[in-house]
Amino acid sequence: MDLLLKNIGILATPTGAVAKSGAEQREISLTYDAMVGIKDGKIVYAGSADDSLNASAVFDCGGKLVTPGLVDAHTHLVFGGWRQKELGLKLEGVSYLDILRAGGGILSTVEHTRMTTEAELVEKGKALLQEMLLFGVTTCEAKSGYGLNTETELKQLRVANTLDETQPVDIISTFMGAHAFPKEYNDNRAGYIDYLINEMLPIVAKEELAEFCDIFCETAVFTPDESRRILLEAKKFGLRPKIHADEIDPIGGAEMAAEVGAISAEHLIQASNDGIMAMADKNVIAVLLPATSFYLDKPFARAREMINAGVPVAVATDFNPGSSPSLNMQFVLNLACLKYKLTPAEALTAATLNGAAAIERADVCGSVEVGKQADLVVWKANDLEYIFYRYGSNLVDSVIKSGEMVISGK
Repeated sequence: MDLLLKNIGILATPTGAVAKSGAEQREISLTYDAMVGIKDGKIVYAGSADDSLNASAVFDCGGKLVTPGLVDAHTHLVFGGWRQKELGLKLEGVSYLDILRAGGGILSTVEHTRMTTEAELVEKGKALLQEMLLFGVTTCEAKSGYGLNTETELKQLRVANTLDETQPVDIISTFMGAHAFPKEYNDNRAGYIDYLINEMLPIVAKEELAEFCDIFCETAVFTPDESRRILLEAKKFGLRPKIHADEIDPIGGAEMAAEVGAISAEHLIQASNDGIMAMADKNVIAVLLPATSFYLDKPFARAREMINAGVPVAVATDFNPGSSPSLNMQFVLNLACLKYKLTPAEALTAATLNGAAAIERADVCGSVEVGKQADLVVWKANDLEYIFYRYGSNLVDSVIKSGEMVISGK
């Protein structure tokens, strides 16, 4: 073995290679006085302490808690500029959609992203990803959607691919050209949709720049019918659908996610009972974003009801410059317990295995099991409950990514 983690107080992990729902979401493995052995970036042993094991390097965890690396399954990682100037508008009660209608919000970030060079976006992304690592995130999804033209959408996706190749965090790319209607198509919705389908999608697919296609299905953005058309066309190009669904109004996004075979529906603050049941029936993963509800002072999605209905629930940051400017997955875990009423075990599954399943990586990461990628977090904690109980502090001690110690508390 290349690396042996010994003296693990508790090894806490979900198990398996598929998303967990219902009662299974809280079924995690707890191994006391554990060891994890790693070779060639993969886990070759995970279980009780065994004195016969040896390795080229040994890391003493000092009796601390160890979990899988966190998976942030919903981010808008690559963008130009920030939007701190909108804070005052929010404090005055101006709504998210009103800011967008006035040319701010997403459209403001589009202007900055179009003007920012690829090299500048790469450097910014590297700094953000280092912050993610410090919070225990070892895999994340990154959406485009701040270009709204072919040139800039491709630029964002190329940046995400470059970052995936040049720093430790694994990045899974999602094409989201249907994030808003650009100003140049204000009076031509159909024209922009045709442009997206006939020009953007073929190039994204040909250059293999993304695995998924997402869409902002919401009041004043893309209607369910427009969303359906785009996502079905994306499937023809081999891009699996994802949907920003029912965040602000209940317009049937959850139902449509089930209808088109989406791997996930995201936000879901206003999802209907019928939508939740449809998602459960089709095993659509709910990627819930409590930090967005917190930042926008909006209701929290009905996570408890979704789990009880049999919907697999994941949680993620929704990191973006407008509605969730935070990379802190630990805070997301706090909110998952305090606002969604998830148990610590359910929340751990939501931020690891179910998050991995939402980006089709549950066979690679999301749990500490033999054969999976060696992505682990050593916590400044002696038990699982502690990391959900504390908030506002970074409790990561060390991070191992693909068998390499990338953050060390020693």
